[in-house]
Amino acid sequence: MNFGTGSSEDKKENRKKIMSHRGCLSVTKYFLFLFNLFFFILGSLVFSFGLWILFDQNNFASILGSSYYALKMWSYIFSGVGILTMLLGFLGCLGSLKEIKCMLGLYFAFLLLLFAGQVTIAILIQTHSNTISSTVAEHVKGIIASYGTNTSVSDHGDSWDFVQEQFHCCGWTSWTDWLENSRFRDGLTLQYPCSCYNISAPHPANNVTTGKPALFCQAQEQLPIYKRGCRESVQAWLNNNIITIVGICLGIVLLELCLMMVSMFLCRTIGPNYDKLARYS
Repeated sequence: MNFGTGSSEDKKENRKKIMSHRGCLSVTKYFLFLFNLFFFILGSLVFSFGLWILFDQNNFASILGSSYYALKMWSYIFSGVGILTMLLGFLGCLGSLKEIKCMLGLYFAFLLLLFAGQVTIAILIQTHSNTISSTVAEHVKGIIASYGTNTSVSDHGDSWDFVQEQFHCCGWTSWTDWLENSRFRDGLTLQYPCSCYNISAPHPANNVTTGKPALFCQAQEQLPIYKRGCRESVQAWLNNNIITIVGICLGIVLLELCLMMVSMFLCRTIGPNYDKLARYS
């Protein structure tokens, strides 16, 4: 007599477990869908903004006062980040909503590659900091030595102008690095790179070269330039913002780990739905 009652109660318990399991699966699925939908929209906006900067550099240069090379680099960065974010958002949205296991697997694989790449870069920067510093120093000194030797500034020279203007510095170790430049060293008049001009100097900068941007300016009595090198300025900026940089990096890493766990949970929980791939592709 009690066996029937026990069997009925077991069925109810099993039914509750199944409903609970389906509810948890639905919540996880729609959470991943909404989260990646937001990222897809955000990625499309970032990509559009990158294209806008790329095709409208003149207006942005006049409004922001930035160099063309810096704007071009930022446009490439925004476009690349936007494309990657859109791709991840698309895989996460469609894979979770339609329960397509291979898309969830690709989503997990992309996140895993990003995570591994970030960890690898962090390890390389930590273990090869001296080599990276010496390589950057040699590259910058090469840019300084060839700066202004042609009629127009190169992309590398334009980028170095941007660094000196933003960090209020001159040269890499100090302003004496510019003695390797033939025009600065052998000039009959007191000429100096316009990007080294100290904005607190009493005399305004007088351009020697014409065009955009001006390469060299002429001093009246003494060089009104920054004496501090850019290496010191960049190091000071990193020291002042190290907590923010580490916090952003940790936040990105934790977000990637969370999304990887959610996508793997869905991929292992949902049934084999390869027939859905053929239906929705």
